[in-house]
Amino acid sequence: MFSRRNRRPASPELAEAWECLDTGDVPGALRRLRQAATAPLAEVALVVGRAARTAGFDDLDKAAGALAAHPGRPGALYDYGYACVERGVSYLAIPALSEALRLSQGSPAVLRELVSAYEDEGRHREAADALLAHESGLDDWPDRYLLVHNAVLAGDLELARRQHALLPDPRDATWLGARDRQDRVLRRAASAGEAGPLDHTDLRGWQYVMGGTVLGTLSPYGYDAGMNGRYGWIQDTHGQCLLGLLRLRSVLGAADVRPRSVSLLPDRGSRILGLAAAGVLDLPAEPYEPGREHTVVVAHDLKATAREAEGLRILEELRDRTPGQVLHEHASCWTDPPGVTADSVTLLHQSVVAPWAAGLRRSADGGVERGEPDVRPEGVVAAEVVGADPTPDEGDGRTPADPVEGLTDFVSAVCGTWLRGERARLRSAGPVAGSRFL
Repeated sequence: MFSRRNRRPASPELAEAWECLDTGDVPGALRRLRQAATAPLAEVALVVGRAARTAGFDDLDKAAGALAAHPGRPGALYDYGYACVERGVSYLAIPALSEALRLSQGSPAVLRELVSAYEDEGRHREAADALLAHESGLDDWPDRYLLVHNAVLAGDLELARRQHALLPDPRDATWLGARDRQDRVLRRAASAGEAGPLDHTDLRGWQYVMGGTVLGTLSPYGYDAGMNGRYGWIQDTHGQCLLGLLRLRSVLGAADVRPRSVSLLPDRGSRILGLAAAGVLDLPAEPYEPGREHTVVVAHDLKATAREAEGLRILEELRDRTPGQVLHEHASCWTDPPGVTADSVTLLHQSVVAPWAAGLRRSADGGVERGEPDVRPEGVVAAEVVGADPTPDEGDGRTPADPVEGLTDFVSAVCGTWLRGERARLRSAGPVAGSRFL
């Protein structure tokens, strides 16, 4: 152990990561390790082990030490990859698990851990290809199920349907829920395929296939620069909130869904937006209660809801569907999704500042400063939302048109498969790529 602690990696591409650790900057070291894909595994393990010691991750430190000492042992490669996945650095696991899979001649346990790492990184095509390469040895549950799952998330519906047809009913009852979810995904794919191309730019279509979410608007910025309809950072406005509620009203109408109330979640942003929704939909607003039927549950940002004392409990309740209940989230984070997937979402973002939060504004000297939050009563702010201008932002002029008629035509095509099943957390961005800002 003493000799390993004093060794330094020889690869130049690891030098910056090592220097970050000299100052205790573990996140900086991990970011630089992403760029060191061709470095020898034993030397990467030296850096990872030192980072793990700094962070207090004894399991990863031990596994990295064993790999640095014995880089050709399948067991050391697997243990290191497993520890990396468990500690949330799956990109570091993939080279080690790939080598372990080769040396072990296709061990099912190694293959499944490699697929898990690929999934964590959103590399679904590679996960599907790894499973296909070992198809003759796959168990139906979970292996072939995972092949279908990753084929869908890679956008390869032909492969997904072909493999799904080979799946028998699971003998183990623990897989019944997974089978039902996969059945619903493929039914949604069939209906969404009638409404749009389901290609690698069809964000609305794939959000629906993956999670049953109807996406109300597409970002008008950076469409052809990797955003594909998603926002990076957005400072939300009252007008954008109203546009989302008007589109929600159009979605409900196109699906012939007739709620009787609006349910108010406990966080301030959701209460404001819920009161505004009650005005737009001409419905009474009531505090959220579990099990209430035929209601629209309105959230501005479900991750903000989860930060409330009752929020996590409520999100768990919302996972299971109540008849006639529609969950609408205005601003949904696609890089770190909330614990439940909403039925309707206005926009997808990486970071959002609510209109009533302390946003950025121009200062008197022409610079930028942070303003003060809007602390007026919730009903007053909600009335301002209802009275705002909902005209969509024209954006940069390079985004395809997104008229409300396109949205309602989509809903008319898919409404037979909408509002079905539980609202499981959506863990993948799916086939439509999006630029991430780290």
